[in-house]
Amino acid sequence: MKYEQTLVKIIEPIKKTTISRLNKGKKWKYGYDKEHDIVVISKTGKIGQVVEIQNLRIGLPLEPKNVYVHPKNKWQKIEQPKELERLKNIFDWRNYPDEQKEQWFDYIDEEFKRRDEGFWFMNNGKPTYIVGTHYMYLQWSKIDVGAPDFREANRLFFIFWEACKADKRCYGMCYLKNRRSGFSFMSSAETVNLATLASDSRYGILSKSGADAKKMFTDKVVPISINYPFFFKPIQDGMDRPKSELAYRVPASKFTRKKITANEKLEDIKGLDTTIDWKNTGDNSYDGEKLALLVHDESGKWERPDNILNNWRVTKTCLRLGSRIVGKCMMGSTSNALDKGGDNFKKLYNASDVTQRNRNGQTKSGLYSLFIPMEWNYEGFIDEHGIPVFNNPDNDVLGPDGELIDYGIIEHWNNEAEGLKNDQDGLNEFYRQFPRTTEHAFRDEAKGSIFNLVKIYEQIDYNEEMGRSLGISTGNFQWVNGVKDTNVIFYPDPKGRFKINWFPPQHLQNNSIVKNGVRWPGNEHIGAFGCDSYDISGTVDGRGSKGALHGLTKFSMEEAPSNTFFCEYLDRPPTAEIFFEDVLMALVFYGMPILAENNKPRLLYYLRRRGYRGFSMNRPDRLWNKLSVAEKEVGGIPNSSEDIKQAHAAAIEMYIQDHVGYNSDGNIGKVVFNTLLNDWARFDINKRTKFDATISSGLAIMANNKHLYTPNAKIEKPALNISLARYSNKGLASKIIKK
Repeated sequence: MKYEQTLVKIIEPIKKTTISRLNKGKKWKYGYDKEHDIVVISKTGKIGQVVEIQNLRIGLPLEPKNVYVHPKNKWQKIEQPKELERLKNIFDWRNYPDEQKEQWFDYIDEEFKRRDEGFWFMNNGKPTYIVGTHYMYLQWSKIDVGAPDFREANRLFFIFWEACKADKRCYGMCYLKNRRSGFSFMSSAETVNLATLASDSRYGILSKSGADAKKMFTDKVVPISINYPFFFKPIQDGMDRPKSELAYRVPASKFTRKKITANEKLEDIKGLDTTIDWKNTGDNSYDGEKLALLVHDESGKWERPDNILNNWRVTKTCLRLGSRIVGKCMMGSTSNALDKGGDNFKKLYNASDVTQRNRNGQTKSGLYSLFIPMEWNYEGFIDEHGIPVFNNPDNDVLGPDGELIDYGIIEHWNNEAEGLKNDQDGLNEFYRQFPRTTEHAFRDEAKGSIFNLVKIYEQIDYNEEMGRSLGISTGNFQWVNGVKDTNVIFYPDPKGRFKINWFPPQHLQNNSIVKNGVRWPGNEHIGAFGCDSYDISGTVDGRGSKGALHGLTKFSMEEAPSNTFFCEYLDRPPTAEIFFEDVLMALVFYGMPILAENNKPRLLYYLRRRGYRGFSMNRPDRLWNKLSVAEKEVGGIPNSSEDIKQAHAAAIEMYIQDHVGYNSDGNIGKVVFNTLLNDWARFDINKRTKFDATISSGLAIMANNKHLYTPNAKIEKPALNISLARYSNKGLASKIIKK
């Protein structure tokens, strides 16, 4: 199957006539255009294509009539004239003969224009735009291999970054990357680029340790600054190769009136009074300081006691004056294992989703998230024009050094992953270093799980590969015509709280029975729901656990898939009552009962008060006459009993073994909800309250297998000593480690 990229797409959200009309008057202003909901990065007053990168809509400059064409029809660094190469600083230029200066004015002006507006060039016959920052990186930045190669992945990265800079609502970017993607050099180049333009400003660098930040400063930032041409290079104070601070200001101790020519005034020598430095890693690094740019390198690898979340809460204030954002953050990293700093970075990345904004138009973190899959930027699979070779090529394709690329990165990656199937931890590390999806990037270590991780990750990987073809619908339920306690319908909504994988046929929808004024589910023979509820609408910290609801079918003769999770709800609406009503409508629509924890009983009382006590299942491990008064009144099952905890974990373990991942026949399981699968993978029985999806789904499994838990059941319950049972996730199948 041929690979199709989803990173970037050309969209047409604005009428062409509107674009043309505003172009004539050069009316497009750099920044966020609220009327058309795009971020304009053009500085010419005109826009051309509008592209969407990770849900951020960006207006590019209009293609000029004349596009630069190199004889090789690709990007090539334009060599600086040798006469100017000899000039190292502004003082050398001042001593340059006046009659020879004039011939270089146009050249220097053009470089400043490209730095500001960006640059168009022909690449394999296609007009290609790069922003000014990217031009400075390619043309004037010296990295470890000399001059950087042009890569399409980096072009999109810099376009996205330019949009972050242009958008006044944005504090910067949170970039989830793969290994050796060039972020450290690109962010170093941007630091020097901005610092050499601004006056009275400060630029800071943080990394996973102080030593790493220092190395980035001395090995990347300083060499780039040193190698700038004289017309971009401000007066520098201190050593040529400083260790802690790069200062662009007048070095008063080094210059005296005697060293200045007679026809020049002392005031002519001005510095920017701008600095670049680094700090040791810590929660309070740069606290209280005003920054124009903060580079956060390897932010996914901050290990305890350092916390990237705490640091960002502090340093975010360094980038604003009141409500006005005056600085930006350039954050990028691969992810460590979740318990080694990766979890906090994951939270920060998820909080930077541009589709989730507050009333001020800002994301939860203030940053914009960007993920570029590894196939875009993997060494050895990028052609001479900087374009990734995704699929096996039909014709000869050459790399930048003239080497032949005879197969695609997708096949190469699959082969690498296949070779690590017997080493789950090695495979997970490979996924984190070279992720094709965000799921890969945040893949956790295999050790310590009580469930079969091999099967879980097989299912996750399959789901990732299938993508949209899994047939998941997002939306909400509502009462027909808004009349409660009638029939329920589902309506699609991209921002809806429910994810649905199966809808019952019309004759099975809203199937309930009324007995003595109490409603009972009519489809109990088809499946059931499990629920992890909550009682309090708000929490002190505003976070709290989410309400969780999962629907699961069992084997039946009806028109329904067997043993399939068909519904997932993980949300915390503004009030608990909204959550209760959501749950109730789902129960009515599917006509199925629910097994919920009764230690948080408000949901159960809500169902009883509305006349739906018949939908609330009693705990299956006790007969009616053994139930407490409260249990008889509202139903439900406690979570405090050790027996229940063990039975709950055993139920999930049994389900995973039978219905998740590949079975002996080579068929794949049917669990399409990766959020649930990841929750199972991380589940810690000693910290159950953190795993809403696991609690909810386990109760659904128990509800469908209630016969296993009845006191007079002849079937023996499998003993599961959770405290001792651990899986070895090496090899093709997980095995319980025996005592």
